[in-house]
Amino acid sequence: MRTHSPAATTNDQRVPPRRRVTIFYDRRIRDILWQAAVLVGIVALLAFFVRNASENMLQAGIASGFDFLERTSGIDLPFVLTAYTAQSSILALMWTGVANTLAVSAVAMVAATVLGFAVGIARLSTNWLLATLGSIYVEVVRNIPLLFFVLFWYFGIIAALPGPRDSLSLFGVAFLNNRGLTVPTPHTAGALVTAAALTLAATALQVVLAAWARRRRDRSGRDFPIWSAGLVLVVGLPLLAFAVATLATAWDIPALRGFNYRGGFVLIPEFVALFAALSTYAAAFIAEIVRGGILAIAKGQVEAGRAIGLKPHQVLRLVVVPLALRVMIPPLTNQYLNVLKNSSLGAVIAFPELVSVFMGSALNITGQAVEIIALTLAIYLAAGLVVSAFMNWFNAKMALVER
Repeated sequence: MRTHSPAATTNDQRVPPRRRVTIFYDRRIRDILWQAAVLVGIVALLAFFVRNASENMLQAGIASGFDFLERTSGIDLPFVLTAYTAQSSILALMWTGVANTLAVSAVAMVAATVLGFAVGIARLSTNWLLATLGSIYVEVVRNIPLLFFVLFWYFGIIAALPGPRDSLSLFGVAFLNNRGLTVPTPHTAGALVTAAALTLAATALQVVLAAWARRRRDRSGRDFPIWSAGLVLVVGLPLLAFAVATLATAWDIPALRGFNYRGGFVLIPEFVALFAALSTYAAAFIAEIVRGGILAIAKGQVEAGRAIGLKPHQVLRLVVVPLALRVMIPPLTNQYLNVLKNSSLGAVIAFPELVSVFMGSALNITGQAVEIIALTLAIYLAAGLVVSAFMNWFNAKMALVER
């Protein structure tokens, strides 16, 4: 009878090795742990700074918190787009600064885009004079600080306008002088609101019509005069509606009384100067974006458009610009964000934007530096993220490949 020794049993029946704990060897889990550690470190660092600032403010006898927003501001503003008065709260003062900042930024973005497209296309023109003037404009503006432009428009252009008694009259209802642009305002806005609603309805109808025309063309190959319909719905009908509404509305026409005009609404010189500086400065950079986007289009695309019988302006409108937009949108986003942030230079000429009224006036009367700076940064961050989100959405809609 054969017997097995303990040593043989050990060698034949091998004990499986102990499993290694692989959780720390998983790259994905390891990356998550590192990111969590960094996030905890950042939060701890922020908590340290906040606690340190709170202790320093407490030792200096400065109250912390946001209760100061409910205090009466007592500050008069020369330009208000909200219902703010000097008896309103500091919170209302902050929102007035936000409204002024967004207003001047929005109109400057639109004006800079229009001017930038015109200059960018002019630089590619075969007309020597147009191309040269466009190049000079771009090269001069891009190499001058924006602050100089703000001061130039405020002290060099606006301040050089005549006084109220010698104002430049626009059709006898609007008046431009060194105290701003005075325009009439409606006593009642019912007819104008109706015209605005009609404009929105016509725009929505144009969008639906464009989608239907696209599906019809893809299905049957037959084209539809969508641009002609767009001119009627988006341009002609709104112009007619607002013309009728203007005639049917009673207006407060500005009139010269004493040393200035009374009545209407005044666009103060600071608003005009900041708007002009932001739009003309950003237009130079947008012009280069437009030029680069057009040059990025393959030559064969233009030749194909000409081969099917399109005229030069049709090639530009139907082939070049739609394709170039896919290249231009990302850098255009940066320029729009720059316009939004650079509007803070209005504080230099005392335009009541966010930095001027909140980080300037409100900070001086409350001393709540940490809270006011934090709120200002948060507002600029939120506004910038909204602009970026909209442009990213538009970029995705214009992409050649669905994402």
